Amino acid sequence: MPNIHLALMHYPVLGKRGEEIAAAITNLDVHDIARTARTYAVKAVYIVTPLTDQLEMVDKIRRYWISGAGSVYNPKRKEAFSILHLRDSLDAVTADMERDGRGAPALVATSARGRDGVLPFERFKSMLADGRPYLLLFGTAWGLSETVFQRADYTLAPVAGPGAYNHLPVRAAVAVVLDRLQGR
Repeated sequence: MPNIHLALMHYPVLGKRGEEIAAAITNLDVHDIARTARTYAVKAVYIVTPLTDQLEMVDKIRRYWISGAGSVYNPKRKEAFSILHLRDSLDAVTADMERDGRGAPALVATSARGRDGVLPFERFKSMLADGRPYLLLFGTAWGLSETVFQRADYTLAPVAGPGAYNHLPVRAAVAVVLDRLQGR
């Protein structure tokens, strides 16, 4: 199995006017991305924000599904939430991966906007066979900030439909990307 990990970045991301912000976490994204990631054999999903109240909120939801009443009510949700981790920064995510023996991950940024030198999906699929850990970075709000792209080893080609409109919800983008990389 490819060594894919995912980070849902809530900071640093772009606000509507292009400023760097910390975006609010949405419950629906957490549930849907955990379920999608588990379906496509992602090793770990990291929710990243420096906002402690947001981390506490997601931890409460996570605990409900892993060890609370939700774990009995819906064991499938428990399984999905078991790969979910909360961290306050991208540095904390990469340190966590290194500390757990997964090694330093290659950072793969995603964007709906075209950028120079993007990594085509087919090439990335072939790279996944090398066993190296890859951390897919998805931005909330209006996308990842430039500081994230500067740290990334690669930027994946955008997911795009047939027309000019291209503003998928992040949970849909995650599903499309994972299906292109791991789908049968």
